[in-house]
Amino acid sequence: MTRDWLHGEVLKAVFPLLDGKDLASCMLVCHQWRDIARDEYLWKCICAKRWPSICKRPPPAISYYKLFVTFSRSQFNQSLPPARLSFDDLEFYIDVWLEQTLVFSEAVSGAALTTGIKNPLVDGADYKMIMQVEPRFALSLGQRISVSVLLARKDTNEMACIINQSVFEHVDANAFQALAYDYLRFSAGHPFISGVRACVSLLFMANSYNNVVDVFGIKIDFCDAANSENEVLWLLDMLDWK
Repeated sequence: MTRDWLHGEVLKAVFPLLDGKDLASCMLVCHQWRDIARDEYLWKCICAKRWPSICKRPPPAISYYKLFVTFSRSQFNQSLPPARLSFDDLEFYIDVWLEQTLVFSEAVSGAALTTGIKNPLVDGADYKMIMQVEPRFALSLGQRISVSVLLARKDTNEMACIINQSVFEHVDANAFQALAYDYLRFSAGHPFISGVRACVSLLFMANSYNNVVDVFGIKIDFCDAANSENEVLWLLDMLDWK
């Protein structure tokens, strides 16, 4: 008996005890391990544990090994192709109201929002669009404060609504933010997408007088569903553009 033969017999005894992930890793060790681990019967047994019905009627024109490596991997966090939309094509129209009084109104280019401002209280791993408010304005958190955000795209001359008269009902005094949100409206071409929020935050500095705050920035994010620039652009492209 040769050493390689004995080694191979040991592998044939051990490999059936492994799960699919470990067996696939063994295929990367060397040619001998790969050839033994490719045995279709091993992969049929692994697939039978995960999808028992697959062995009642074998799938056509696909090996059990390929079946496992194709469909056992997590489908989350797949990389997206480049978005068809650019922030250079976008214009954000932001209006903030205190009761019936307009306190902030600005048309902001997408490029300006992506440049943002740096603030250690709001910077994080998620993708957020932040703009600096100039001049700053003061608000009383005890009054009704609402916001609307419309979005225009220059490439198609269409508009969409991101937030419509949403009230800043959530105030985080520790993070110096007031939050309002609304659910995005998607086009008829995406009928099964819903429940994705657009969030707008007022970034403020505390004032010692009667719960009054000085607002220095506005933040927009879609962190329910989009956590990178490319994901945000794909999300915006699916809106109900008019």
